[in-house]
Amino acid sequence: MEKKMLRPAEIAEEILTSYEAKANYSKAKSLTLGILAGAFIALGGFASAVASHSISNYSLSKLVSGLVFPVGLILVILAGADLFTGNVLLTVPLLHKKINFKQVLKNWIIVYFGNLLGAIIISLLLFYSGALDANEGKLGAYVIKVAYTKSNISYMKALFSGILCNILVCLAVWTSFAAKDVIGKIFAILFPIMAFVISGFEHSVANMYYFSIGLLAKTNSNYISTLNITEDKLQSLNIQGVIKNLIPVTLGNILGGFLFVGGALYLAFIYINNNKKDQIKSIPFKKNA
Repeated sequence: MEKKMLRPAEIAEEILTSYEAKANYSKAKSLTLGILAGAFIALGGFASAVASHSISNYSLSKLVSGLVFPVGLILVILAGADLFTGNVLLTVPLLHKKINFKQVLKNWIIVYFGNLLGAIIISLLLFYSGALDANEGKLGAYVIKVAYTKSNISYMKALFSGILCNILVCLAVWTSFAAKDVIGKIFAILFPIMAFVISGFEHSVANMYYFSIGLLAKTNSNYISTLNITEDKLQSLNIQGVIKNLIPVTLGNILGGFLFVGGALYLAFIYINNNKKDQIKSIPFKKNA
């Protein structure tokens, strides 16, 4: 009878094999899969905003957003796309010396900018389709407010929030490998991502979407008129503000995914396990006299 799920040590081995393969993708394949992942996350971000933007109760709004947003990562995992935050798990085959740091860096750069391009493409499509006009333009105002808020987060808050975010995102990716069926994978992804969204943690790829759609929406005076933000304050929502957010959030995402998930679980289920086997093999056994 086929097992319905993998054990923790088996997940670690699957991660090792899968991410070693990703490191060896061609540049064109990594870029294409990166664009798709950025697009999927953007669609999840948009859908969650539509569902939650008019809910005045803070907790309920977060819950609804958290229930919808995971569709982005579900699509990434099931379709086999490449998300930068998930690809932090390339550190697993790196630690096991299956790939080198140059391969990791190349993949991260290509996938990161692929994710950015995918997020921008979806933002342009949404903006020019009039999707932000929903609810008498209140949706457009909402996305400006989200982007404005993110552009004004301090460096240290963005860094630590990024760490917390990618602990949950990488755990969602990691545990999705445990499931052997689609439903199992969806539920493995749903709850950790829901937790990160409800908690309000910072995700670099999601922020690529929030900033690109926010900057586009900012050009529409009808959206701005419903905001309680002055024109002077809105000036901080610019490319400089975007970079100021994305740098610490990206660094935080790398640290969180590597230290608390990829590195820690590699140590527990691959490195220590392998060393135990080596120690057992090296024990001299005496034959009975």
